[in-house]
Amino acid sequence: MASLGKNDQTKDGISSKQIEHADLQETVPFSHQEEKALVRKIDLALLPVIWFMYLLSYMDRTNIGNAKISGMETDLNLTSNQYSTALVVFFVGYVVFEVPSNLILSRSRPSIFLPTIMIIWGALTCIMGAIQDFKHLVVLRVIIGCVEAGFAPGVLLVLSSWYKQTEQSRRFGVYISAAILSGAFGGLLAAVIVKSLEGVHGIRGWRWLFIVEGAATIGIALIALFILPDFPANSRRLSEREKEVAVARLATENVTALTEDSEQMTHWQAVVVSLQDWRTWMFIVGYMVIVGSGTLSYFYPTLVKGLFGNASTERINFLTIPIYAVAFVCTGITAYFSDKIPDWRGLVIAAWLSFSLACSIAVCVVYDYTARYVLLVLMAAGLWASNGGTLAYASSAFAGMNPEARGVSLALVNALGNLAQIYGSYLFPEDDSPKYIMGFGVISAMLALGVVVFIFLHVWFRRASMADEAFERGERDQ
Repeated sequence: MASLGKNDQTKDGISSKQIEHADLQETVPFSHQEEKALVRKIDLALLPVIWFMYLLSYMDRTNIGNAKISGMETDLNLTSNQYSTALVVFFVGYVVFEVPSNLILSRSRPSIFLPTIMIIWGALTCIMGAIQDFKHLVVLRVIIGCVEAGFAPGVLLVLSSWYKQTEQSRRFGVYISAAILSGAFGGLLAAVIVKSLEGVHGIRGWRWLFIVEGAATIGIALIALFILPDFPANSRRLSEREKEVAVARLATENVTALTEDSEQMTHWQAVVVSLQDWRTWMFIVGYMVIVGSGTLSYFYPTLVKGLFGNASTERINFLTIPIYAVAFVCTGITAYFSDKIPDWRGLVIAAWLSFSLACSIAVCVVYDYTARYVLLVLMAAGLWASNGGTLAYASSAFAGMNPEARGVSLALVNALGNLAQIYGSYLFPEDDSPKYIMGFGVISAMLALGVVVFIFLHVWFRRASMADEAFERGERDQ
């Protein structure tokens, strides 16, 4: 490979330092069996731990919806606007601290950083069980948001640092499935906790919900401290040979990994590189559409209650399960096949968003409650499937960036994308029940924008890929 100057760029904007990584396989050869064994080891060490951590993370973030319909709203005298505010304030610190957290994580050990912040927010979740008024609720939600900010972007950085581009959709699918199952059984679990512990030691059931789930979060975090791997080049769970193979195999698909010889960026340089990349902003808009529409998950119990009138809390929680069950199946199928057709991920996401858009529009004009419930189930499937697919798509798009800059880009996508949850939390006020025309109308507009964004990304990446292939053929012919 021709040598380039330090500041030279390839046609795709990849630095010479990253090209050196691409040559690493030639100096560190490895067999298919070696790579397969390593990937299996990584999967077993990383995916189950990440799955359980995200499961508890999502439960801790969304259990406020179950607590609301289990007596919290009455006990704290919350109005509809106050509840929406309690949802919103979580994302203030969550958005602000995501990028700084990933900058810290890129120079630390995930096996320590991620479980530590998890222990802290788990303890704060337990304290939620002692709140006495709206002010207490808001303050704790703000603090928890600040602490939990480092988890989701941290996981994105870790997954993008271990797997090839053609391996990432399935792994991100596993990651997202934790949130889906959390939603599916979180309501059922919440109903069991509330019902079985109501009044025990003079404590209301909804308070026990925070205490029990917070304690479970701390327990999982303590286990993760001893299992979670770090980054490929410095993981204590791998032998020296395995570390070399882990880095070399990533280079075969232009996924950069930090090593002792890697060019070190300052935090500011990493931020500038990320902000100057137009792909970062396109994925921010695309993910904001999906996350904003996904605020439906916070209102599933409320929406179902509006559809089925004075149903019991247990029945309402039970009726939310099919919403997540269908989404789980669709997300798994999409993740599996997306790795087989990585060049078509943009169109796959656009297709799912179009499907959800059609369902959202139909909800606005169909007033039969059973039909609306079915449409809600189908709409959620499209949103969840596109959520995991977008994270994998972004991770692959940023694969050739310096790992620190990649961490910033992924954090920005997740952080600014989650800004949509701020206004999304106000889309379904109780006085708009049971039709919620405003909420579904706004979501329909957002989904239409998302379809345009991902079709554009697909076309642009396909043209860039074809141009690269033509360039390589020209080089070979010479």
